[in-house]
Amino acid sequence: METTSARVRQRTIPPVVAARWALWTFVIVNLVIVEALFLTEGTGKNGVLTVAKFFGLHAAVLMLFQLLLVARLPWLDRRIGMDRLTVWHRWVGFTLLWTLLTHAVLVVLGYARLDDAAMTKTFMALAGVPASLLGMGAAAIVVGVAAVSARQVRRRLRYETWHGVHLLLYVALGLAFVHQLRETTTFSSSAPAMTYWWALWLFAFGALVTGRIVMPLWRNAYHRFEVVAVVPEADDVVSVHVTGRHLDRLPARAGQFCIWRFPGHNHWWPANPFSLSAAPDGRTLRLTAKAVGSASTGLRHVPVGTRAFVEGPYGAFTSLHRTRPGALLIAGGVGITPVRALLEEESAGDIVVLYRVRSEDEAVLIDEVRALVAGRGGRLHLLTGRSGEGSPPFEPQSLRALVPDITERDVYVCGPPAMTSAVLGALRGLKVPRIQVHAERFGLA
Repeated sequence: METTSARVRQRTIPPVVAARWALWTFVIVNLVIVEALFLTEGTGKNGVLTVAKFFGLHAAVLMLFQLLLVARLPWLDRRIGMDRLTVWHRWVGFTLLWTLLTHAVLVVLGYARLDDAAMTKTFMALAGVPASLLGMGAAAIVVGVAAVSARQVRRRLRYETWHGVHLLLYVALGLAFVHQLRETTTFSSSAPAMTYWWALWLFAFGALVTGRIVMPLWRNAYHRFEVVAVVPEADDVVSVHVTGRHLDRLPARAGQFCIWRFPGHNHWWPANPFSLSAAPDGRTLRLTAKAVGSASTGLRHVPVGTRAFVEGPYGAFTSLHRTRPGALLIAGGVGITPVRALLEEESAGDIVVLYRVRSEDEAVLIDEVRALVAGRGGRLHLLTGRSGEGSPPFEPQSLRALVPDITERDVYVCGPPAMTSAVLGALRGLKVPRIQVHAERFGLA
């Protein structure tokens, strides 16, 4: 078996860098094509409508890029991570919002000037045109979803509510496609233009349907996941062991997470991202969760034999991104679960683990972690105490004292958002190279 250190020596371009270059290449190539289409076939009936068409074409590209960012393509997800792809999706979404609004305002203004009419009258006239009405409907949905995606609003909503509203974006995409098909002359201006737009839309929708619908359905039908054991680890922590057929063919790695549903125990709608708390062995998968909501609390009562619906595995928190022989693994609370799985990988190299908890009694899976660290000849520092008590363990000087060669190691960080942010800030202060820092937020929204 190829060791971690051998993979590190053989690698020339880090996977995350390769994935980012691939994404940027995709964006730039499509922007060049769209600019060429605009320059050759983008002239409108007046100057304002020409500019409106410019924004409309770029809105179409942004929509399709949005689809690819949330299609959960395995190649991208394993190299960039769902959390970063989701953040990019969010910012592209707000860029799309303003691009669509600019396009809509310019269309109304352009036709108002063309007809020498008031903008209100022009807007009402355009609303009576089917193609324009489709575009208005798409824009209205995007505005509504953007409103509920604002941080102040989103924090007040349950994830299931926010996600249900977010699904309306697929309706908006369908309306936008028909609008572009009927309204934009550059779509059908030439055979190459039609080929390009059809290929781009089919590719984006195909990637989304494959990644979000076809692949999860196929994997669950093929593997037939089933709960085989439910093991309480503490008063508020439980591990669920899941088996299935041909799990040796499931492309899961230590450090990744899955989105779990237990339809026979809960309703279909609730879904939770839980990390694999043990390295996949081809026979079982294990998740370990702390009771923080109704779904995670209910895991303790999942009956053995319950069918599980598993999406994934997802995430870039894996040894694929190792760049150095040594590693520092930093965990807080239940964030130890993916770290514990990483410890189980063969040939993990020189390992140091920092595990932050309020008290040793709250240290989840601590006996397993101790045994794995000892078996690797590594070091474990159990950092106990409440925030604000004593010397902060994640200040730059504290980290340097615990791990003097920290800048020569890969650093994996998983824990509560405040802790993760503090650690990442300290690593920047210590000038740990960015390519050696690996952190992922295991969430859906």
